[in-house]
Amino acid sequence: MEIAVVGSNNVDLITYIERMPKIGETLEAPEFEMGCGGKGANQAVAASRLGAEVRMITRVGNDIFAANTVKNFEDNGIDTEWVMETEASSGVAPIFVDQDSNNSIVIVKGANGLLTPEDVANAADVIAECKLLVLQLEIPLETVYAAIDVAVERGVPVLLNPAPADTRLDPEYVAKCTYFVPNETELSLLAGKDVEELDEIREAGKKILAESNLENLIVTLGSRGSLWLTKDDDVLVDSLQVDAVDSTGAGDAFIGCFATRIVKGDDVPTALETASRYAANSVTKRGTQYSYATAEEFEAWKP
Repeated sequence: MEIAVVGSNNVDLITYIERMPKIGETLEAPEFEMGCGGKGANQAVAASRLGAEVRMITRVGNDIFAANTVKNFEDNGIDTEWVMETEASSGVAPIFVDQDSNNSIVIVKGANGLLTPEDVANAADVIAECKLLVLQLEIPLETVYAAIDVAVERGVPVLLNPAPADTRLDPEYVAKCTYFVPNETELSLLAGKDVEELDEIREAGKKILAESNLENLIVTLGSRGSLWLTKDDDVLVDSLQVDAVDSTGAGDAFIGCFATRIVKGDDVPTALETASRYAANSVTKRGTQYSYATAEEFEAWKP
């Protein structure tokens, strides 16, 4: 396998709304869809659809959602040997998408909260076989730390997407990662300051680099692209401008594509350019994993 993803899986419950209801108000919504999601699963599916060999290490519940989640992984060509069932509900994510393609998401961890450091230790040998470990923060922090330790001990580079942001994240573990990829909101929370303008983002990024001795910090900026910072330089990669339909899962599309291009041998700027284009493609369609193009579809896309 080229990529190991230790992370979450969810069932996405997507409601398309005209506006968010006020407290105590009931509104009728025009449409509803259900799909597979979770940041870990999303990133794994995006990478696999783009041609990477992917192994998923995660936990599902013992409810009606579990079998469908496993089948979805298999249908997308993902190795499921380490998709483990547990006595809990599966993770779910109610998602609300408004008319401007903005989304609000509530995460219920369920079985994702029961993925343990022991699970990671048991999977250490299969993690060691991979070229890159990909992590997010929808599983317990101690499990994230255990996975980083396993990868570093075995010489496997680590990509950590600190989403959703957790201010308890240990800078010493951030420093062990080869790639640290927050969005601007997550960067703001982790840096402890507001960031809006590019200069503010650069300043906050440099602060994290200085405090953690991190090698590569990549800040995703939505329609503004992405900013790659190292101790010596920074590079802004523009995003492709498209007519957005639904931005849900675009960040995960970016991570999955970037990870794929890195294990395929691209340098960071080239991988970022491709990832920005892939994320832009994803927002032109509704849904999360539904919106992720295969390698062939992505190559044929003419924006």
